[in-house]
Amino acid sequence: MDDFLARFNEQEQQRHQKTIRLRERGVNPYPLRATRTHTARQTIDAFTRGENLSGVKLVGRLVALRDMGKLSFAHIQDGSAKIQLMFRKDAVGADNYAMLLKDFDLGDFIGAEGDVVRTKTGEITLQVARFELLAKTLSPLPEKWHGLKDTETRYRQRYLDLLSNEQAREIFAKRSKIVTAMRKYLDERGFVEVETPVLQPLYGGGAAEPFVTHHNKLDRDMYLRIADELYLKRLLVGGIERVYEISKDFRNEGIDFKHNPEFTMMECYQAYGDYTTMMTLVEELYAACALAANGTLQITYQGHAIDLTPPWPRATMRDLILKMSGVDIYADADLPSLERRVEELNLKIERQRTWGKTVDELFSAFVEPTLIQPTFVMDYPEEISPFAKKKPDTLRARVVERFEAFSLNMELGNAFTELNDPLDQYARFMEQAELRNAGDKEAHPIDLDFVEALMHGMPPTGGLGVGVDRMVMLLTDQSSIREVILFPQLRT
Repeated sequence: MDDFLARFNEQEQQRHQKTIRLRERGVNPYPLRATRTHTARQTIDAFTRGENLSGVKLVGRLVALRDMGKLSFAHIQDGSAKIQLMFRKDAVGADNYAMLLKDFDLGDFIGAEGDVVRTKTGEITLQVARFELLAKTLSPLPEKWHGLKDTETRYRQRYLDLLSNEQAREIFAKRSKIVTAMRKYLDERGFVEVETPVLQPLYGGGAAEPFVTHHNKLDRDMYLRIADELYLKRLLVGGIERVYEISKDFRNEGIDFKHNPEFTMMECYQAYGDYTTMMTLVEELYAACALAANGTLQITYQGHAIDLTPPWPRATMRDLILKMSGVDIYADADLPSLERRVEELNLKIERQRTWGKTVDELFSAFVEPTLIQPTFVMDYPEEISPFAKKKPDTLRARVVERFEAFSLNMELGNAFTELNDPLDQYARFMEQAELRNAGDKEAHPIDLDFVEALMHGMPPTGGLGVGVDRMVMLLTDQSSIREVILFPQLRT
């Protein structure tokens, strides 16, 4: 304990001495429980309606205290609002009044009981008859936390950010409304919410490197899931026709403004649907969440006016790449020919191992930055979409029924007409294995158990994944994913 106390700064030492004095007086700085009859907001609203409020018990954090001799005014703040307290020396007793001024500090949690009045200045106030300390605060609170320039400190000490930054509290209040609206939308349409394993014997459902851990009793490596897809589709085989999960997923990747190694994903699957079904679902889901968070479908994101009103524009990846780069990916449907075309046009992109990844690189470089308004980009290369059904009318190119929704250089959702042919799925796994053997760490591992599930029959299905964090970014106008995750991963 002495070692820990030695770390205290001067203000913390002073506050610690106050706790010692309080204990010596028989006051427990950390009592077992507190009693409250009203929140601050309930008190203000009830008094405003004309109700007579006596014997009201309030609790909250002491955020202001002004000594005026035999009279002191304070403000406490709870989770609902801030309210004024009035302490009269003759009402609370001389000893208690002295203790308030000497041993209470800003940041302390207190409880107060009394009658509610309106002061001469018109402020609704609790006239205190009794009060008590509920929790002593040893470290002083930051006075102007919003003025700090070190944003990483805000993330590392999110509790202080929330305490002093009303905007931060509003972001996470809106996040809660968004997730609630998401659940409500899906529940009302007959989707069943489920839970699938976070710790998996074989990861799958996405193109990503996993986090690896080890199970001691089983003596085997396990993986934190990168997606929920393959487990949720097993449930369709089992007869649950509409299923969803809002889950934490984990990908062993870099950190930037739209990526965090731990993130929240909503995945849903609808039997007898396809990727056009999922487009309608995305539009309606975003509309429901936007209305819950902001009350409007017209929002502003980083200075851009965004209209979320359905229907959203739809365009094929082929047409968009052709328009923005001059490359027709259907005409150059193999890697050598596509690379030659890129060189002829003197396009600056990073070299990729496969035709599909080169197409995706062209899209990322020339198209994605231009997609400001919400847009569905349709029909992706099969090589980068191992769980989607092939389109029958794409000439020589191997293209599947997949879309991604984009806005402001961010992918908002990813959906397929789901592959349910077990033999085709096995062949796709084998193609992924070749890519893995060639050095592609994000290529999908072979999941024979999933193929066996498909052998028992999965109905035609539309499937969708929506990044919850990115949805919250868009609907709260935040440029970094770390602003919408309470405790983001940070570099040490």
